[in-house]
Amino acid sequence: MISWINLDSPSVLEEAVAASYTRDVVIFKHSTTCSISHMAKLRLDSGWDLEGVLPYYLDLKTYRSLSQAVSERFNVHHESPQILMLKNGECVYDASHFDISVDELKETLAWHAR
Repeated sequence: MISWINLDSPSVLEEAVAASYTRDVVIFKHSTTCSISHMAKLRLDSGWDLEGVLPYYLDLKTYRSLSQAVSERFNVHHESPQILMLKNGECVYDASHFDISVDELKETLAWHAR
């Protein structure tokens, strides 16, 4: 099970961005009313074995404006569900819907570790 960090304010977003300079950071934008989002979260929760990655959870129904701010800040089209990987303050990977997987995150981490 993932120990999610709640992304519930602009200041927490700034903390995530700052952390991305020294750690791998992912932001999962989740819709609590969407069955596809629920399945994506279950797949992440059950397959998560990414040591050292900081996982942020954004409930986009509750924090809609913050979700939009994330999309604008990292210049990604808003999707739900959606996962973004941050490195050095920038989004280096994003996926949505059924493309969200731990294996894809691992491949992206390996590629950026080179």
